[in-house]
Amino acid sequence: MKPEITPITSPLPADWLDLLSSIPSIALDPGALIAWVELDLDDDLRFKKSLLLLTKQSLIWTNGTLHETWPIQVEAHLSHGDHAGVGHLKLELTNKLLRIWYFTLAVNPQIMRLQSVYRQLAAGSEPNQGAPEANEYDKQVCPVCLNAKPANSDACPTCEPEDDKPPSTWTLFKLWRFARPYKKQLLLGFILTLLSTGATLIPPYLTMPLMDHVLIPYERGNPIDFHLASLYLLALFGASLVAWGLGWWKTYLLALVSERIGADLRNTTFEHLLKLSLEYFGGKRTGDLIARIGAETDRICVFLSLYALDFATDVLMITMTAAILVSIDPLLALVTLAPLPFIVWMIHIVRDKLRFGFEKIDRIWSEVTNILADTIPGIRVVKAFAQEDRELKRFVDSNKHNLQINDRVNRVWGLFSPTVTLLTETGLLVVWGFGIWQVAHRHITVGVLIAFLAYIGRFYIRLDSMSRIVSHTQKAAAGAKRIFDILDHVSSVPEPINPAPLGEVKGRISLRGVGFRYGNRAVSKGIDLDIAPGEMIGLVGHSGSGKSTLVNLICRFYDVSSGAICLDDRDIRSIGIADYRKRIGLVLQEPFLFFGTIAENIAYGKPSATREEIIEAARAAHAHEFILRLPLGYDSLVGERGQSLSGGERQRISIARALLINPSILILDEATSSVDTTTEKEIQRALDNLVKGRTTIAIAHRLSTLRKADRLVVLDKGEIVEIGSHDELMEAKGAYYALYQAQLRHAAELVEGGAIGESLEEHGEEALEVIGKETGGGV
Repeated sequence: MKPEITPITSPLPADWLDLLSSIPSIALDPGALIAWVELDLDDDLRFKKSLLLLTKQSLIWTNGTLHETWPIQVEAHLSHGDHAGVGHLKLELTNKLLRIWYFTLAVNPQIMRLQSVYRQLAAGSEPNQGAPEANEYDKQVCPVCLNAKPANSDACPTCEPEDDKPPSTWTLFKLWRFARPYKKQLLLGFILTLLSTGATLIPPYLTMPLMDHVLIPYERGNPIDFHLASLYLLALFGASLVAWGLGWWKTYLLALVSERIGADLRNTTFEHLLKLSLEYFGGKRTGDLIARIGAETDRICVFLSLYALDFATDVLMITMTAAILVSIDPLLALVTLAPLPFIVWMIHIVRDKLRFGFEKIDRIWSEVTNILADTIPGIRVVKAFAQEDRELKRFVDSNKHNLQINDRVNRVWGLFSPTVTLLTETGLLVVWGFGIWQVAHRHITVGVLIAFLAYIGRFYIRLDSMSRIVSHTQKAAAGAKRIFDILDHVSSVPEPINPAPLGEVKGRISLRGVGFRYGNRAVSKGIDLDIAPGEMIGLVGHSGSGKSTLVNLICRFYDVSSGAICLDDRDIRSIGIADYRKRIGLVLQEPFLFFGTIAENIAYGKPSATREEIIEAARAAHAHEFILRLPLGYDSLVGERGQSLSGGERQRISIARALLINPSILILDEATSSVDTTTEKEIQRALDNLVKGRTTIAIAHRLSTLRKADRLVVLDKGEIVEIGSHDELMEAKGAYYALYQAQLRHAAELVEGGAIGESLEEHGEEALEVIGKETGGGV
């Protein structure tokens, strides 16, 4: 008799619920399920879903066809590890492997939780977590650090914890570090603002005696005192002239200061950005960083030069006007200032809404910039695959999103600004009404009322202007926050506190227990290696074995997570970064050339190089001949990223660039992997000149290019598995032998398929060897 099927009510996906409920052998009691993980890789590392379930009594696995169950016991334990984006979970019993599961690190947070709960159950204690909630697994994973982040979130709280904080107006005060060098000019600007504001308040005050002593007596039949009127008019003109002169001076002065503050902000931000490690750039978009340094600093500069000055003037004008009004007639001043608390309250309410909106606008605009930064440099690929419509759709959709966010902010701002205007006009009508009543009861004169109206006009204009500055202030605050997100970021590859001069470099490199983790991913572990001065080391291994990571660690693009790397018995972390890297020549698989002349690109590492030194380096790199064939020779423009040159030509310029700085250590990262055989021979001759007398570390896809290496280091899953010469490793018939034979078999397959030319081009000496065997030595 089949056991009764108990429906599973825990938060499992619907397809798994239906499947498990139909399998009697793994039917569960209600509430028995404690944790579950949907794995995404099978034993052959192919993408295939399976389910791992944990109850109080057992661990259950199923892929829909096969089902396995293991009871929870003290002797059994789960061990977790990962390498290069693939994780594994082992179920072991007294040094016996019962089962191993593979998964991508996207499900790593759930795996870690299941492992923790399993340990508690195996130890005989109640798990401190209940059954998982449905939304616990509704999480995204950061592509950089691979830690869980909230669903539908743009920011990773691990990579960018500062993004969780809303932008605050107080962020603008952090700009004082850039304003401090100009404090004298700012003090003078404040004094000029005070004086110019005071000068603009003189004319309304002079209208009182002009009205009461000249015009009103004339209305009553007295002759006009032209001498007195001329004095008042001359005083009015003088006050206006002084206000104009002081206003021009302070505006020009503060504009100069703000431009310099903006320039210093851009310089400092870019300088700090260049000091950050490659790990930081791995999680950023180019367009976003360009927008921060360009658009955000420009917005801050405009705010400082225009709106901050207007704000200061508005505050002074409102304060001084209020003081004058109170001194003239306190009761009328009280009525005049009545709308002020309501306007201040509205500004406070709207400010909170605007600051979130403007930061969101900045983020969306960065997305628009990102699309441009992706598409324009990759326009050749876009056109090659006829994806113009797709890229246009991406841009239009992003721009539409930008428009929607702006519309939300504008709805708030559109209501706020007219409301302030309505309050100010209402206040003006109240002053008129109350002022006429005061004049009718002879509490004030007509001149006082006119002066009040003149002052109140300026007061409300400034109040309206001050309210409009709120949006610009919040925009500047959002921009300042995004700038200081960069400036406050601490590099994971810090400069030593007291770096000592490096001095003469012999070139001995020692790796002692080196391990490296990239976010949650273990990439390298327990690497011990000594490289003698002038020795050439070849790094070989499958893709993802950790070759490029090891090179990046030696170049100190990243810092080791454990262990140490030493140059001539000195930890490279104690050496100044620039001083250390100047001793390293780097030739990459994809050489990067800057927009400029060929001579400028060769001399990039040594800008002071003479033309003779540049030519000598080009000759040694076998680049001189093709350079002379160009229309302008060494003064020919290479175009952006060197697109006007072939891959082999770009590579030889890259080698010349490395030769010119005369490095003590040479790094070759797949330097000949993407060129044809003829070009490879040219590059190889250039490399022969480059490696002479230098400690060299080379990575190559074609194993034949490493036969000149003194030793070969074979890596697998971030660990060294073999070290030796080519002949020694071939005799050992280990990992290197397997790699070599795999390339030979591939060459043989090409021969059998008739692609002898392709085999020669792709595999060089290995292909010749195999073809010779296949043809009995006839080739």
